[in-house]
Amino acid sequence: MSAIKKFFEKRKLNVKFKKAGEGHRLTEDSAHHTPSTSRPQTTSRTSSTPAAAQSPEAEAARKAAAQAALARVEAKQQSRTADGMVIQRARMKREMELEKKRVQEAEAKGAAARAGPVEVVQDCAPVLESVLFTCPDVGPMVLPKAEMEAAIHQFLLDNLEDEPEMTSALLIHTLNKNKEKVKVCIDTLVKYLDNIINNPTEEKFWKIRQNNKAFQERVACMEGTTEFLFAAGFSLKSLPFEDGEAMFYVFDSELAKDVERLQNMKDVLLQAEPLRPQLDRALKVFHPSQAVSKFEVPEDFYAISPQELKKEQQRKEEATEKLGMLRTKAMRERDEQRELRKYRYTLLRIRMPDGVILQGVFRAMESMSHVYAFVRENLANDWIPFTLASATGHKLEEGDCALAELSLAPAAVINFSWDPSVMKEVVAQQGQVAAKVHLKPDLMTLIQTL
Repeated sequence: MSAIKKFFEKRKLNVKFKKAGEGHRLTEDSAHHTPSTSRPQTTSRTSSTPAAAQSPEAEAARKAAAQAALARVEAKQQSRTADGMVIQRARMKREMELEKKRVQEAEAKGAAARAGPVEVVQDCAPVLESVLFTCPDVGPMVLPKAEMEAAIHQFLLDNLEDEPEMTSALLIHTLNKNKEKVKVCIDTLVKYLDNIINNPTEEKFWKIRQNNKAFQERVACMEGTTEFLFAAGFSLKSLPFEDGEAMFYVFDSELAKDVERLQNMKDVLLQAEPLRPQLDRALKVFHPSQAVSKFEVPEDFYAISPQELKKEQQRKEEATEKLGMLRTKAMRERDEQRELRKYRYTLLRIRMPDGVILQGVFRAMESMSHVYAFVRENLANDWIPFTLASATGHKLEEGDCALAELSLAPAAVINFSWDPSVMKEVVAQQGQVAAKVHLKPDLMTLIQTL
């Protein structure tokens, strides 16, 4: 009910009560009470009450009527309380029944999942919903790339007030993707600082006209530069310029004397590194499975959509059939480069000697050195040499060759093996158990079915 409606309902009740008269006490004689809309006349002190009203019988009757009225009120209150308790019990019962139903449904779903055929689970590779990223400097969260970039931006803004010099420099490096423009911007800002450091008392080096063409093209167009100028000691002021006025960044004269601080700001600006999202390996460990070579990767693994990729492949096959000619070396190289650019990421599964599978996500242009490092950091004995080989038995050297160039994108299975000569010595010293231990024990606790 709206506030206006409540207000008018209350007014109606007040009118009804006023029409009903002034009321009377429960102990009064209801027989002598006559409602009247006019104020009762004042009686004289010497006027006497009828004798019947003063009799013991009348007094007893009045008390009995009062008690009966009180009993009726109490009975109504008890009835309301009882009704309220009944309603409350009914509501609680209904909620308990709904909760019981939800629990039963959840148990039924779990039982159905457990009762399902195990082969279906084993024959279906786990689907990666999307490629995820992390940034250790920001926190432990793992997010899609766009969300992680937004989290980094917010992290810098949150720290700008506490660490303006460092944070503003990071803003310039992080929020601007064009490396060449970032370099030009930083060189220009360093020149401004050098002018003040070398000439701390000359006012002409304290001012930067906001609409200056060079300033607009090199500095103002880049994100984070305004924050850096303010952190350094500049402030915006309107000053006379030519026939009118113009806005200038003006350096604080007192801060100009602190040469050491300005030198530190210059060093920070030159040495700062951008905060970038780092690809999360999405590390997983699986029991031995025949489904190891069955992959299902998300669309963002591809530089173009899978549909476009399929159409391009069809066009290439048709063109080759039509031409029916030998391709030159330049033509083959162009095709190879085009092939490499099709994939952004690759899903690798490293099969250990006992069949256990170690899975990770990599950029398609990362090298085998990154794969070796990934495997090594998850081994129980990371000091023992090992080799990785493709599913066809081709040895994959630990070098700078990109995964896409090795035909390992968008997904592939790699076989792991210990160096036989070193492992022979380890077994001789520690026994056969050493040869059977591959991945770290805490990692093996995360093993799941593929």
